[in-house]
Amino acid sequence: MNKLFVFMIDALCSSDIELMKTLPHFKQVIEEGSYVEHLYPVHPALTYCCHTSIVTGKYVDGHGITNNEFLKRGVGSSDVWFGKKEEVKAPTLLDYAREAGLTTCSLSWPVSAGADYTYNMPMIVPYHYHGDHPEEYLYGNATDNLMDAYFWKYGRYLKGANHNLDAYTMAIAPDLIRDFGQPDVMFVKMCDLDTMRHHYGVHHEMVDEQLQKHDEEFGVLVESLKRYGDYEHTNFVIMGDHGQTDIEDVLNMNKVLQLAGFMKTDEEGKIISYDAYAHSAGLTCFIELANPNDAKMEQRVKEFLEGLKEDTEIQLAYVLDKKEMKETYHLEGPFDFVIESKRNISFDFRENMQMKGIFRSKEPGDHIIGAATHGGSPHRAEHTLFLACGPSIKQGVILKEADMVDEAVTMAAMTGFAMPNTDGKILKDILK
Repeated sequence: MNKLFVFMIDALCSSDIELMKTLPHFKQVIEEGSYVEHLYPVHPALTYCCHTSIVTGKYVDGHGITNNEFLKRGVGSSDVWFGKKEEVKAPTLLDYAREAGLTTCSLSWPVSAGADYTYNMPMIVPYHYHGDHPEEYLYGNATDNLMDAYFWKYGRYLKGANHNLDAYTMAIAPDLIRDFGQPDVMFVKMCDLDTMRHHYGVHHEMVDEQLQKHDEEFGVLVESLKRYGDYEHTNFVIMGDHGQTDIEDVLNMNKVLQLAGFMKTDEEGKIISYDAYAHSAGLTCFIELANPNDAKMEQRVKEFLEGLKEDTEIQLAYVLDKKEMKETYHLEGPFDFVIESKRNISFDFRENMQMKGIFRSKEPGDHIIGAATHGGSPHRAEHTLFLACGPSIKQGVILKEADMVDEAVTMAAMTGFAMPNTDGKILKDILK
């Protein structure tokens, strides 16, 4: 049985392929293997939704991770993000690999805390954490074998204002391969390309520099497998979770709802009551009703949102209710409508109801309202990539397009086991 090594680059875009062809380690995978030019993410194209679809082969309505943040009905954004593997409603590729008797490893993968994998170091330390005790989030969520072996030595990378998850991941990954032997199925996730794009935009010299760093990191891991693993019998996959889009404007959708009379605030701008409330998903926005059983209010809100299609500034592309969003995008959650603009508008997630207008400035580096962001429907201009090479992969096949839910079943097939009851199909054209 062949082994599987997956290198995830957060925010890898389809247009990155040309630069990747010039970088030594990515170039080798491209030349020796096959790839998908346009890999369409799930809706919403947010990191946690996409990562969960990648490992389950399920759309959002099948795995239940509807946003990065843990959404629930009621006013306010959540400081709590999805994190626990038990929150995922479908088994993962690594679960099926374990059942097939294989050793499994997941490093810095979202929504994997507490997973029953052989080696697990989840992405669980909060996004905005700048403290000096990240271990309080890792103990009990990461496997003891990795915490005992490596946190004392590399935990410093997760501390303080300049913490760096990629540095932590890249410190552990090669040591793990050397110290424990190559796992049969190993997933390694890198974050910093996404960070650079949020800060500088989709294409920038700093973005290109970061992609070159990821190429070097991948090279270190390949060399680790050559020295300490079973390189000749390993299938390599390089993938992204979503593309990104340069942002024109940032829209405060709750301010729009307030001005339309669907929300009341006090003199300080604090929301005191609402009929409809907006939750940001980046390039898309979820609208929840205070009373989802109020059919008259539901119709009023829908008619108002439909009217925003003709608004010259907002230009909504669609307004989908619960039934329509499930039928169109396999999307469901604690909300009643999903909207998106024809323009490259990101929806603000803060409740600044004292602002006079409905638009605000971008904040370079912010994961929602930065220079570039994601979270839209699958067919935005920038998609992502899926590249593979190894003993199970044909050479020189280029598929024009595929869906994110196709990845798990394809990776399982190249490794020698099956994943039943997924939403995807095996990409047989790239397999031997």
